Amino acid sequence: MSQTVIRINGPRTSVRNLKSFTEDIPVPTKHEVLIKVHSVSLNYRDIAIATSGYPFPVKDNVIPCSDAAGVIVDVGEGVQNLAKGDRVVGTFDPTNLFGQQTNWLNGQGGPVDGVLREYITLPATAAVKIPENSPQSFSEWSTLPCTGVTAWNAFYGNVPLRPGQVVLATGTGGVSLTGIILAKAAGATTIVTSSSDEKLEYVKRKFGADHGINYKTHPEWSKEVLRLTNNEGVDYILENGGSGTIAESLNAVKMGGNISVIGFLSQAKEMPDVAGLALAKGATVRGITVGSTQLLQEVVRFVGTKGLRLPVEREFGFGVQEAVQAYEYLASGGHVGKVCIKVAEEGN
Repeated sequence: MSQTVIRINGPRTSVRNLKSFTEDIPVPTKHEVLIKVHSVSLNYRDIAIATSGYPFPVKDNVIPCSDAAGVIVDVGEGVQNLAKGDRVVGTFDPTNLFGQQTNWLNGQGGPVDGVLREYITLPATAAVKIPENSPQSFSEWSTLPCTGVTAWNAFYGNVPLRPGQVVLATGTGGVSLTGIILAKAAGATTIVTSSSDEKLEYVKRKFGADHGINYKTHPEWSKEVLRLTNNEGVDYILENGGSGTIAESLNAVKMGGNISVIGFLSQAKEMPDVAGLALAKGATVRGITVGSTQLLQEVVRFVGTKGLRLPVEREFGFGVQEAVQAYEYLASGGHVGKVCIKVAEEGN
């Protein structure tokens, strides 16, 4: 039995260097499950890997992407907690069951082969069951292993988010919108930034963000944050920009607040005094390294219990041309939410 597998073939200089291969469907070992992939969710990490912008190890000819949802079609003889027909998502790093990430050597789609294929085997401990008959599509569920866990880790991996607190999400990408959805469901007030008034209005209308700030209109957007919070600042910040926006985040955070450094989309011309600014605010500046299988279990349970709809903006078909189009669309920055590749139809 064979399957279609997409790999980054040749130099990692362009998202166009994806190539389709026909390979054997793997057979699960004693403690593994075989998953038929239904949908794959893209992350900015996938663009960085394809273009040599990822600062961590990547294997040659890698199968890209870390986030997938699908159905178990076979189980190893030692698997007891999962069965054929179970709908599951696989964790970002199959070796990280709980606690802090200890290295970058096992994240799918980078140092090890990922999920952009029709079938994949995973250790049963790395597959998290999703609810039967849930309203969420496979594409929605596929957004949780990296994006969902990252946002969940930011809110609950250290000091837990509480109702009535204020959350700021920078940008309108997948982590930001998922963070807004999770924070609203937890009773928080939410603020989002963007360079587009149109995007801000869309996010407020569709996802319930309470306030929007255009960082083109307000380059020192932290002043607007302070104005909206009666000069107190926000409790949590999802910091997707990196060195180019960290100074504004430190100005916007509340005394004793939490800044989760998630992305590296913006580079600083001159690095601010992060140590001094963090000390002045008594703030926690914490790098988020995705998260464990335990955190994935928690966010799957929360999303399922609350019936939350996840922010899939566009789906592409499975194949090299469609995959390249999906990558290019994500790289363009025109998206609001998540971009997915449908590998199989819902009922198949």
